[in-house]
This record gives sequence, C-alpha cells and structure tokens, in this order.
Amino acid sequence: MKKITFMSFLSLLLFFYCNTYAQGDAEFRIRNTFHIQSPGGWDYLTLGPGNNRLYVSHGTQVNILDATTGDSLGVIENTTGVHGIAFDQANGKGYTSNGRINNVSVFNLADNKVITQIPTGENPDAILYEPFTKTIITCNGRSHDLTLIDPSRNSVIATIPVGGKPETAVSDEAGKLYVNIEDKSEIVVVDLNNFTVLDHWPLAPAEEPTGLVIDKKTNRLFAGCGNKLLAVVDIVTGKVVKTLPIGDGCDGVGFDSETKNIFTSNGEGSLSIFHENSANDIVAIATIPTKRGARTIAVNSQTHFIYLPTADFEQADPNAAKGRPKMIPGTFQVLVIGQ
Repeated sequence: MKKITFMSFLSLLLFFYCNTYAQGDAEFRIRNTFHIQSPGGWDYLTLGPGNNRLYVSHGTQVNILDATTGDSLGVIENTTGVHGIAFDQANGKGYTSNGRINNVSVFNLADNKVITQIPTGENPDAILYEPFTKTIITCNGRSHDLTLIDPSRNSVIATIPVGGKPETAVSDEAGKLYVNIEDKSEIVVVDLNNFTVLDHWPLAPAEEPTGLVIDKKTNRLFAGCGNKLLAVVDIVTGKVVKTLPIGDGCDGVGFDSETKNIFTSNGEGSLSIFHENSANDIVAIATIPTKRGARTIAVNSQTHFIYLPTADFEQADPNAAKGRPKMIPGTFQVLVIGQ
C-alpha cells in the first residue's frame, strides 16, 4: 500500500513538473535578434519563396537575411523609400514598392540584380503578388489607388481608384481583393475580374485600419486598427463580427495558417496574440513585450517564428515638440519571436 501511494505521488509530481515545464517552454518570447548595420528607416519585411530568406526594407535598399541565422545573403540596391517586397516565383522575379520615387523595382531572384523600374501611382506602399490575376498590386497612399502590373511584361495593366488611402490588401485568390482604407476606416472590395470596386464596408467601432490578413477557410478578415482594436470581418456579409483590444501603434497583422494564431505588431512595444478556434470564436492568448518601434510583421507558417523590425532610440527630449524619437544609428534589428 505504501509503495503504491509513493509511486502514485511520484507520477503525480512528474506530471505537474512536465506540464509546468511544457507550458513555460511554450511561451512566446524573443528568441533571437538579427542586427543590420546599414543606415535608414524601415517599413515591411517579407519571407521569400521557400520561407528561408527574409527580405527587409531599409532606407534605400532591401537587406536579405537567412531566416534562421540572420546572416546576410545580399542586398537589393537603389530602392529609394522602399516599403514592401513581393514575389512572382513562377517568373523568378521580385518587386519592391519605392514610395519616394513612385515606382516599383523589378529584381532577379537568382542574383538580386534590378532588371527595371515600373511607374506606379503616388507613394506606393504595400505590395503583393495576386495569384488569381497573376499580377503585382501596389497600394498607392497619396494617389488613393491601386496599380496592377503584369509581371510577364513588366507593364501596368490597370489603375483602380479606391476613394481613400489604401494601406494593405489581401486576396481571396478567387477574384476578390480586400483593401484597408486607413483614412475612411473601411474595407474596399475590388472585383478582379473587371478591376472595379464592388463595395465599401465600414469597420466601426474600429478606426484607421493598417495591417490586414485573411483566413480563406473561415472567410474572415483580421484588420489591425489605430484605435487599439482588431476587427474581425465576415467576407460573405461584410459585417464586423467581433472586435478585440490590441496594443497601440499597430501597423501590421500576421496570421499563422497552421496554428490559427493571429498577431498584431504594436509600435508601443508589444505583440498581441489571438487564437482562432472557429470563425466567430477568436480569443486572446497572450500579450508579450517586444521593443518600441516594432510595428510591422512577418510570420513563417512553417517554423512558426514571427519577425519584427525595429531599432534602438534616443531618449525623448521633454522640451522638444512631440514626434517620433530619433533612431540610434547602427542599431537596426529584426526581433525573432517564437515558442
């Protein structure tokens, strides 16, 4: 009797130890930091084909890093005011949206050499490869429109006015494009069959949408918004079905299609993490500290690592006018978050 009780106690103790250890080890936290010494600001970063290369916008160039080690694999130069990076894997080409010079750079994925530049609307920001039309699409913040580029010819085939500042766009890969309109607090639906706007969906009570991702299996959009809300939108009805609180300064939303986790990168220095149990059952699972300025995001659905670019900043001068603090030169970095 004593032996059975003792063994049961040991088993129970081992269970609690293992369970506690597993939970602690499963916590999201900063696992690594990739340092990039070149100067300049930043915006988006994107995983390339195969998810083993990380393309990071940085001032007048794009830095290419090994997504596992952070080692430098190359640079795409002369991308003045670069915002985002997209890829046409079938044609072996990549594209950068160059906000300050109103064009897109086309580069060869094999050697990173720039092939040509294509004019767009004013201040091209977010950029994506859209598989239904097999086009490259830029969201042009200043001219309030989208530019559609044929990658096979490297030429513009359409310009679509969207009635406001387009921040981010995602595709259902079946003929519709959903675009966050930041200054109108709405999502615009674009028909990619005839390049026209189908609808405008208000996001109230959410305001100033920035980052946007889609779960095509549950027909849900997740829009990170400037008033510290994540809006969950039904793409069948166009209705906001739920809002969830997030941190301040969100400029990116990530989605891990394998784990069904949603992430918002908040410039205040936090990462809000949610889990999608079902279409209307989305729950907060964690908010973890990152670093100030880490406001955009890339998610690797194979390794489940999350990447956030930021830098170190000077102490704010209390007597100076309010604004972004100055970046300390040489401190640009990419935070790697994982479990």
